[in-house]
Amino acid sequence: MRLVYLGTPSDAVPPLRALVDAGHEIVLVVTQPDRRRGRGAAEGPSPVKAAALELGLPVVTPERARDVADQVSVSGAELGVVVAFGQLLPQSLLDALPLGFVNVHFSLLPRWRGAAPVERAILAGDHETGVCLMQIVAALDAGPVFACRAVAIDDTDSAAELHERLVDAAVELLRDDLDTVASREPAEQQGEPTYAEKLSVDEFRLDPHRPAGELARVVRAGNPKPGAWCTVHGRRVKVHRAHAVAGAPLPRIGAIGGDAALQTADGVLVLDEVQPEGKARMFGTDWRRGLHGDVVVDPVAAAPGPS
Repeated sequence: MRLVYLGTPSDAVPPLRALVDAGHEIVLVVTQPDRRRGRGAAEGPSPVKAAALELGLPVVTPERARDVADQVSVSGAELGVVVAFGQLLPQSLLDALPLGFVNVHFSLLPRWRGAAPVERAILAGDHETGVCLMQIVAALDAGPVFACRAVAIDDTDSAAELHERLVDAAVELLRDDLDTVASREPAEQQGEPTYAEKLSVDEFRLDPHRPAGELARVVRAGNPKPGAWCTVHGRRVKVHRAHAVAGAPLPRIGAIGGDAALQTADGVLVLDEVQPEGKARMFGTDWRRGLHGDVVVDPVAAAPGPS
């Protein structure tokens, strides 16, 4: 099949490669413009652009998706495939191809429509998520669905680890079901939609007045970005890994014991791996050993805002 492919981050690279390996002709790749993709980094291409150039595919990087509608229309493609492109597609672009556009969405629709479905599933304590191949319509992630693959969420999964398994499922979904798009009718989504709002840094602040189990999910969902954090002695500490333990060994909520166990409203959160401000990652126990006397997480209302 002749395809236009739209994607931007590293999650969208394996599906692009899988489509090429399956023999589809990618006549055009559309991705976000070159940008600085890390603090202090020079401007550089998106992961999808870098992969497309390596594969010898034509690439365009519009600031706005509508700017390529005419180019897509005359590309000779039959179908557009979208994986984490990062922009809503206007109707002028959706109408540009005979079979329209399909999107690989990282949830079991209609649960977790929107920008951050993987992280929201972890935060909510879901035990299952998945990927869906859906027809794109003007409304956000509301199109009918061709096929889905379910993926279990383990109690220890970080967002990064769950993303990896979902990408594998997306590759399988495209390999097995994309060729059927032209010959079948997708099914309307069933059930009450939920929405995965964009993530903010503030919501990943660890408030010890919440239960330990909730805070463990915050840590998992924030790994790698935007990262769970708290402040201790006025300095920010990122928490990369942690786990909840039942019990209340410390008398004060917010206290951090010598074993790097943070007393919460219900149980303790063991800080397995942390990164103090200006330092490298380290074991939580090593970090706590370097702090003398009683250590208590700064109150949320008194701490400085995110930098």
